[in-house]
Amino acid sequence: MVFVITGPSGCGKSTLIKRVRRAVGGLEFSVSHTTRPPRPSEKDGVDYHFVSERVFERLAREKRFLEHARVHGNLYGTSRAEVETKGRRGDVILDIDVQGARQVRARVEGAVLIFIMPPVAAELRRRLRARGEDSREAVARRLRNARAEVRAYAEFDYVVVNDDLARAAAELRTVIAAARHRPEAMAAGLKPILRSFAKGRP
Repeated sequence: MVFVITGPSGCGKSTLIKRVRRAVGGLEFSVSHTTRPPRPSEKDGVDYHFVSERVFERLAREKRFLEHARVHGNLYGTSRAEVETKGRRGDVILDIDVQGARQVRARVEGAVLIFIMPPVAAELRRRLRARGEDSREAVARRLRNARAEVRAYAEFDYVVVNDDLARAAAELRTVIAAARHRPEAMAAGLKPILRSFAKGRP
């Protein structure tokens, strides 16, 4: 199963994903590619695969991405191979933008889309500025983009408001547990039970 976590920059997606992965088994994180320069706290291959525009565009032409888009002036994309490889080990969780989420929904049957909503615009502004890793212009651009992104929440399967980190992480864990119990997700594991009922009287 593919879980797509989306929300405006600064809403806490990465922090929530890290918390949930520590608490929930069988969740593999797909590391996205980007042309954005790494922030001081980020590591290549862990937070993102940092590549040049030339390399990114070649990968896009070769259809190596499950989804890709230009966001906040930079290119971002999800590797098909990485999702397939990690999907053989467990469920895969993606941290991507609204444009990418729409592409995944169209291309991945059964993908679960979860929107992380900031509590209010002022708090999102505070978080972006407090992060201290983006220029003033970059923060302003991310806030402008957030106005459109938050309006897309109704396209998603679930919404989690990140007003309190512990509560939001608990809600995200609940969403993942519920999605894992959808009939289509349970189908393979239920086959032995169904076969037992096909053998005659229980």
